[in-house]
Amino acid sequence: MIHVCSLARLHATVDETGASHIVTLLRQTDRATRPAHIAPQNHLILGLEDIAEASEGQTLPADEHVARLLAFAQSWDRKAPMVVHCFAGISRSTAAAFTAACALNPARDEAEIARAIRDASATAMPNTRIVAIADRMLKRDGRMVRAVEALGRGLEAPEGHPFRLDLL
Repeated sequence: MIHVCSLARLHATVDETGASHIVTLLRQTDRATRPAHIAPQNHLILGLEDIAEASEGQTLPADEHVARLLAFAQSWDRKAPMVVHCFAGISRSTAAAFTAACALNPARDEAEIARAIRDASATAMPNTRIVAIADRMLKRDGRMVRAVEALGRGLEAPEGHPFRLDLL
């Protein structure tokens, strides 16, 4: 299973879930310190902004980021949970969790996964750029994008409540 949280809840979520793998999606990657018991190769750090369109001086989520996320998720042995976090636990992290769930269960309906995210988190608003890139790479023919669009905006909040996304 995948757990999603904010940067502020990273260590507590890893401890509470017994996670063995972490995905960090932050602009300032040095803000996330890896818990000591997590092996460095089990911590993917992606330095990117929570934006969907290019903006000068900011790092737009790109193919390279999503390709690294997909490779990391597909190499995860799933013996222990994975924690995915961004700064607030609302957009980048929910997009990454959605992407991983789609990649790890290619037969599962995208809309079902998106609804599971919304049921678990009223604040979830997956980053549309990350989802669009993943949709193309996973050859989902726009279904991932449509599933996220169907969710609409989540509730506005400074920080999302941590949640769990089951892979089955």
